[in-house]
Amino acid sequence: MNTGVTISSTSDYAILGCGSVGYAVAEELVEQGKDVLIVDRDEGRVESLRDQDLDARAADIQEREAAELVVDRSVVLILASDVEANKRAVENILELDGDQFVVARASDPVSGDELSDLGADVVINPSAVIADSALRALESGELEYNAAQLAELLEETSGRLAIVTQDSPDPDSIASAAAIQAIADHLGVEADIIYLGDVGHQENRAFVNLLGIDLLRWDDLEDRSVYDTVALVDHAVSGEMDLEVDIVIDHNEPADELEPAFVDVRPNMSSTSTIMTKYIQEFDVNVSEEVATALLYGIRAETLDFKRDTTPADLTAAAYLYPFANHDTLEQVESPSMSPETLDVLAEAIANRDVQGSHLVSNAGFVRDREALTQAANHLLNLEGVTTTAVFGIAEETIFLAARSKDIRMNIGNVLEDAYGEIGEAAGHSQQGSAEIPLGIFTGIEISDDTRETLLNLTEEAVKRTLFDAMGVDGSEGSNGS
Repeated sequence: MNTGVTISSTSDYAILGCGSVGYAVAEELVEQGKDVLIVDRDEGRVESLRDQDLDARAADIQEREAAELVVDRSVVLILASDVEANKRAVENILELDGDQFVVARASDPVSGDELSDLGADVVINPSAVIADSALRALESGELEYNAAQLAELLEETSGRLAIVTQDSPDPDSIASAAAIQAIADHLGVEADIIYLGDVGHQENRAFVNLLGIDLLRWDDLEDRSVYDTVALVDHAVSGEMDLEVDIVIDHNEPADELEPAFVDVRPNMSSTSTIMTKYIQEFDVNVSEEVATALLYGIRAETLDFKRDTTPADLTAAAYLYPFANHDTLEQVESPSMSPETLDVLAEAIANRDVQGSHLVSNAGFVRDREALTQAANHLLNLEGVTTTAVFGIAEETIFLAARSKDIRMNIGNVLEDAYGEIGEAAGHSQQGSAEIPLGIFTGIEISDDTRETLLNLTEEAVKRTLFDAMGVDGSEGSNGS
């Protein structure tokens, strides 16, 4: 197969077999000012093409004569509906020259492979092209319909819209919330972004501060009655709210059983920021620098800078956002300083790591900043041979656990639910999860300053063993990885 051919804007073209597909291609190329020669065995069709001022010759594309007619052409498109004729044409052309760029039409994957084996540089299957076009049209139609439904629901808001993020929101959740807030503003609806936990991760705090995104903590709200519409975006962790949910937009199935009026959940996309970028485009919102920067970073964070589970939709969304984003701000967000607390937790987690196969579980001891557990789990996932990490520690008389996974065979959110759902709270999805377990659940010992260390030692093995069991690892051959 020829792979070193460069097609320039001045290339001259030949089309062998001018049915409806060939004619459409010829018409487009001529419209672009290209020099096109058409070869077809139907003399009546050739005369008709000449009447339209097209350069057409009569010849059977299966014969050597047709190959000789196009030998001086840089690009040859073989587009007859007869695949056997197309195969013979490829053979003749390559026997004569061998240095032309050849595009051939197939009818199915088998004939496509055969044409590739014969030497065609590009093989086109019209059925696949039509299917792709139909799917794109379907996606566009669904988005238009969903946007109309979302707009109708938002415009029914008489008070304020509450946009609820994850309990401890990450960049994807924050960016998606900022996007729906921008859409609400575009529709004349006032909205607040609300979270129920803490913004603890240094990178997330930098993200919020540098972009000037206003987040309100649920517990600090004095009047919650003003919210008559509630939207959950990228809401992986449930919290306690006495509000009925109206809207759910996520790239993972929600852990809670909800019955909102509007749902757009797309597990085939890598980030909720990608979904919200499509809505920004559909609503024709004049995207601000802050929202564009947030969404671009949300996509990059969820895909590990396009190195994990990246889809064409993510790349298309990122390309749209790129010109509007502030890249100096992105660089500042990506390089936040690590607090002494986080450094201590990471050091403790590294020292206490227990590795079973590709799964790592570690005890970080007593922690003041529970978000440091998440950062430690993220860092440890970079260790060679490790595909799943879980780091736990004690704070506020509770065992907090953060987990991350890049193992496509495992849903870490389900693993944590199996391990701790009956004795505590667990939530998450395929790549990340968290759990909260009452410290005294294993022992029944009254918690005090004198008993904390003892309790940690007593519960450590139970926490690890339960998790390794849920992962399908027996945990009998512990190792600190050294």
